[in-house]
Amino acid sequence: MALFITLGICLSCLVLLALWNQRHAKGKLPPGPTPLPIIGNILQVDIKNISNSMNMLAKVYGPVFTVYLGMKPTVVLHGYEALKEALIDRGEEFTGKKPLSLINKINQGLGIVFSNGEMWKQTRRFSLSVLRTMGFGKKTIEDRIQEEALCLVEALKKTNGSPCDPSFLLSCVPCNVICSFIFHHRFDYNDKTFQSLIKRSHENLEVLTAPWTLVCNAFPVLHYISASHRRFFKNSNIQKQFILEEIKEHQKSLDPNNPRDFIDYFLIKMEKEKHNKQSEFTMENMITTTSDIFGAGTETTSTTMKYGLLLLMKHPEVLAKVQEEIARVIGRHRSPCMQDKNNMPYTDAVMHEIQRFINLAPIPIPRETTQDVQFRGYHIPKGTSVMTSLTSVLFDDKEFPHPEKFDPGHFLDEKGNFRKSDYFMPFSTGKRACMGEGLARMELFIIMTTVLQHFTLKPLVDPKDLDISPVHTGVGSLPRSYQLCFLPV
Repeated sequence: MALFITLGICLSCLVLLALWNQRHAKGKLPPGPTPLPIIGNILQVDIKNISNSMNMLAKVYGPVFTVYLGMKPTVVLHGYEALKEALIDRGEEFTGKKPLSLINKINQGLGIVFSNGEMWKQTRRFSLSVLRTMGFGKKTIEDRIQEEALCLVEALKKTNGSPCDPSFLLSCVPCNVICSFIFHHRFDYNDKTFQSLIKRSHENLEVLTAPWTLVCNAFPVLHYISASHRRFFKNSNIQKQFILEEIKEHQKSLDPNNPRDFIDYFLIKMEKEKHNKQSEFTMENMITTTSDIFGAGTETTSTTMKYGLLLLMKHPEVLAKVQEEIARVIGRHRSPCMQDKNNMPYTDAVMHEIQRFINLAPIPIPRETTQDVQFRGYHIPKGTSVMTSLTSVLFDDKEFPHPEKFDPGHFLDEKGNFRKSDYFMPFSTGKRACMGEGLARMELFIIMTTVLQHFTLKPLVDPKDLDISPVHTGVGSLPRSYQLCFLPV
C-alpha cells in the first residue's frame, strides 16, 4: 500500500513539474492554449484538418502562437507578414528542419530535405551546383521534359479513350526526368522495377501526409504498432537498395573527366574528399540525397498534375479557355516550350491557381530555430519547432478574393495580363524552400499544355458531381482517386 502511495505522489509531482515547466516556457514563448500534461494540445487540434485548427487558434492568439503536440512546444506562424518576417527577413534563424521521427529512422540526419547544419549547407550547395551544371533551368532540361511529355502522349493514346486512372502515367514523366538526372537513363513505362519505384514512392507520400503520422511524431513509440509505418520503412529500404545498386554500376564505369549524372558527380566529390574525416560526402549521404531528390522530384509534380486535371474537368469553361489559348499560340504541330508561357497569360494563371487552390502542403514539415530568437517580443529558444501555415497565405482573402473558389482570375489583372503575387508560395519560401521549384514549374507547364494540346478530358460523371475535396488535409492534401477518358483532339 505504501508503495502505491509513494508512486502516486511521485506521479503527481511529475505532472505538477510538467505543468510548471510548460507555464514557465509559455511565459517566454508566444501565447497559446493551455496544454495538458504529456499530450499537450493534441485534443484541441483536429489532426484531420490541422490548417483549420491553426486558423481558429490564430483568431484567438494572433499570427504567432504556441501549441504543444505532445510535451514539446511548437511555435506557429500564421499569415503572410509573419512568414515573410521569419523565413525571408530573418531566414538564417529559421533554417533548421525539425526531424520527423518517422523520417529520422531512415535518413539519420543525412540528405537535403531533413538535414541540418553543415550537412544541409554543403549537400544543398553541391546539389544546386550539379543541377545548374547539368542544365536545370536551361534549354537542355526543357528538351528532356518535352521528349518525356511526348512519351506520355503516346501512352495516353493507347488507352483508346477508355476510362483510366491517370495516377501512374502522370508520375512517369517527372520520375523519368529526375531519373535521367540522377541515373543517366530513363525507364520504359512497362518496366516492372520502374512501376515498383513509383508505387512505393506514392505509398510513402500517403503515409507522410496522413494525420496519423503527426500523432506518431509526437509519440514515436506508436510507429511500432502502425502497419502503414512498417510499410514505409520497408519501401524506403527497398528504394535505398535500388539506389545502392545503381551506384555500384556507376563505380564500375566512372570516368572522372566525363561525369554523366548526379551519382557520378557525387562519386568524384567523394574521391576528392576521401582524406577529410569531417567530409559530408559519404556513401550513406549519397544514397539518402539521391533518395531525397528522387522522391521530391516525382511525387509533388505528379500529384499537382493529377489534381489539376480533376479541377479542369470540374470547370469545363476554364479547360475550354486553356485549350483555345494553346491552339492559338502553339497550334497542334509543335511541342509547347517555356517561351510560350509569356504569350499565354490565361494558361499561366490557371497553372498558378491550381497550385494555390490544391494547397498541396498546407502545413509543411516543421522548421527549427538554429539559435535563440527574439521574435515580435517573444523568446523562442534554439531548437524550438516552428510550424508554418501556408494555407493562411495561399487562402488570404485580401490577396485572393473568395479563396475557397477555383478562379484563375486571382492571377490576372483587369486587362487579362498575368499578375504575380508575393503570396504565391506553394513551395514555401526562404532558404528552406523547395530546391526543385524551378524544375517543377517547368514540368507542370510543359506537361499539362502538351496533354491538353492532344486530348480533351471527359469525366465519367457530370462535372458538378466531381469531388475535388482532398483525401488528407494534415501536412499534405492529396486528390481522391478518379478515372477519366483522354479523347484525342
